[in-house]
Amino acid sequence: MEIYFNGGKQVFADVNGFTVKTDQSPRSGGEGLYPEPFTLFLASLGTCAGIYVKGFCDQRGIDTTHIRLRQEPVYDPVKRMIGIIKLTIFVPQDFPEKYEHAVIQAASLCAVKRHLSEEVNMEVRIERE
Repeated sequence: MEIYFNGGKQVFADVNGFTVKTDQSPRSGGEGLYPEPFTLFLASLGTCAGIYVKGFCDQRGIDTTHIRLRQEPVYDPVKRMIGIIKLTIFVPQDFPEKYEHAVIQAASLCAVKRHLSEEVNMEVRIERE
């Protein structure tokens, strides 16, 4: 993954043939043209949980057309961080009740979430070109 600057407060990342574009909000000195990096982090949690829900349903032949997730971060003012991320899975009336607990567990298996429970060290170094 290559990370580079694109003017102003924009920071882009080239990864696997895609360019992930970020910017800061105007209140943080950016133009707000792209999501902030932290917003992408939150989106990665929700979409990761979503792919686990999708996989669970696909394995059981459950149509996912009318299934959606809503993610709500709850800010902890004492820690000055998000303390809870509420995730709601909306299913249609005909979703099999016997799978409700299991699909919640599937969403909780998200690899991004699992990485939050362990301390991940970041090794940073300088290399001159």
